[in-house]
Amino acid sequence: MSASDLADSAETALAEALRCLNSDDTEAVSDETVQALLTAGARLYARKVDQEGRRFIPVRDPETMTATDVAVTVTALLQVADLNLFDLAMWTNRT
Repeated sequence: MSASDLADSAETALAEALRCLNSDDTEAVSDETVQALLTAGARLYARKVDQEGRRFIPVRDPETMTATDVAVTVTALLQVADLNLFDLAMWTNRT
């Protein structure tokens, strides 16, 4: 799969996910699908920031995400990585 194919697939996935969210039809989306999308997005973002030295906003439109969306997701990701807020603060302040 080329980078162009991945971009097209991402656009399709985003559009379909927003459609499901807007129609309150998220039960039709499997947990495995959400895991795959979040894993891919998080790993790609981390690689671009950490290894490419790039900084960019991690979401297309910040207005599409609520504080609850961010808090729930960040909390779950911290638990998966066995990190706490102190660990996160130390990581954030690294040089």
